[in-house]
Amino acid sequence: MYTPPSFQVVDIADLHRTMRAARSATLITATQEGLVGTMLPVVLDEREGSMGTIYAHLARANPQWKLARTGEAMAIFTGPQAYISPSWYVTKQERGEAVPTWNYVAVHAYGPVDFFDDADRLLEVVTRVTDAHDHSAGKDRWAVSDAPADFIKAELKGIVGLRLQITRLEGTRKMSQNRNAADRAGVIEGLSKSDCDESRRVAHLIPKG
Repeated sequence: MYTPPSFQVVDIADLHRTMRAARSATLITATQEGLVGTMLPVVLDEREGSMGTIYAHLARANPQWKLARTGEAMAIFTGPQAYISPSWYVTKQERGEAVPTWNYVAVHAYGPVDFFDDADRLLEVVTRVTDAHDHSAGKDRWAVSDAPADFIKAELKGIVGLRLQITRLEGTRKMSQNRNAADRAGVIEGLSKSDCDESRRVAHLIPKG
């Protein structure tokens, strides 16, 4: 991933925070039939391996897990992002020398991916993914154990699990760090007035002063 030094994120804990916040990733594999990608809810095990390990599952009918792979896989995690109007820059008002850009957060995780359909491992992965994401339901949160065991056993036959042990991480946080303080203040003000929730989240990520 092309990342100018001023936007580069190298701290693993910081990268992991972005991955957890994203909650899902697009898994890309290179196969003999070309690139294949699937968006998946994931869970990150930070304790497994030096850079962590990603677990998820996909539909058994999805051909991605069956296709012969060449090289490592990549999981793409995206964070908050927003269009940045040059009209928000003080320098635009002064000299007119400004163009639009895009602020964003992204992490690319690389490593070998293994697919499996062992029922016990699948149940563990489904349980971990559910526990990681269903907490937002509050008191109404759902657990795998809430469903009949025979029903879950049958449902597991329709999916395949995956494990990607991370061997390389690349991160970008482009949040107007290359602009002066006045321009950043203008961007924060502009984004804060947006009707888009995500744009307002980006406003809070831009460094002040």
